[in-house]
Amino acid sequence: MSEPVLWRRRHLLGLEPLTADEIRFVLDTARTFKEVSTRSVKKVPALRGKVVVNAFFEDSTRTRMSFSLAAQRLSADVIEFTEKGSSVSKGETLIDTARNIQAMGVDIMVVRHAAAGAAELLSRHLDCSIINAGDGAHEHPTQALLDLYTIRERFGRIEGLKVAIVGDIANSRVARSEIWGLTKLGAQVILVGPTTLLPRVFEKYGCQVTHDLDSVLGEVDVMYMLRVQNERMKAAQFPTVREFTKLFGLTWDRFQRCKKDVLVMHPGPMNRGVEIQSDIADGEHSAILEQVENGLAVRMAVLYLLNQAGNASSGDSTTGVSPEKA
Repeated sequence: MSEPVLWRRRHLLGLEPLTADEIRFVLDTARTFKEVSTRSVKKVPALRGKVVVNAFFEDSTRTRMSFSLAAQRLSADVIEFTEKGSSVSKGETLIDTARNIQAMGVDIMVVRHAAAGAAELLSRHLDCSIINAGDGAHEHPTQALLDLYTIRERFGRIEGLKVAIVGDIANSRVARSEIWGLTKLGAQVILVGPTTLLPRVFEKYGCQVTHDLDSVLGEVDVMYMLRVQNERMKAAQFPTVREFTKLFGLTWDRFQRCKKDVLVMHPGPMNRGVEIQSDIADGEHSAILEQVENGLAVRMAVLYLLNQAGNASSGDSTTGVSPEKA
């Protein structure tokens, strides 16, 4: 029996740098941690004595709460930071703010920022581990990891599946991480959206690009609907919301033409009635709540693995509790 793939990275900045084996290793580790949520006492001592800070320079609800709960279930101390009312709003630089936070004894910093590359910038200036919780229109790696976990859990595999990612591709960090993760694990990715939100440049990532959602409905295994990123648009990139729904929304009529076992996904928050119809989002084919549930296990796995890598690089022989013994 071959040796397991070891995780040696101190940071998780995106899925683009990861190998397929590293991605699978995270997913396998998350499967072990998912069992923790079924226990009467939903806590393990893997990060006892460690400090995790959620440094969110951009609004978030589910991602921040998911990381907070994941860290708490690993017995870490958690600090919440938001830009509003902080020294950043008074003119302090991102790096200076992060350095001051780290000086409080932080081991892992979870960073969400509106600027692409913010997490990588901090990884070059700080000693603690950095997790990218979304940076501009660049990447959102833990969202893609939890989606990969959900797809693999439902189908038993990812290789050979056809996944349609539909909507605002150009402004979506989720879409970019999904593309890297799905293609590395052998799925075929079909990108669907209006020409203004889906430039042909995405073909170079090994994706099929189409502007006709109806043409791919019957062939895909997963329908991944994206939220229209109004806050990141610099100008009107489609005529009206009604027009967008007519051409690219997952309506009941379109759903009836999908595969009988199609999996419907959405990273949230949803614009009900825009990119997805409510009865589909709440139906048995929807994995939206499963995504949220699996996100907790995936983020526990990421925190655990980065802590292990940090301990190894510092020469600390006490690397915490293994997932099997957690």
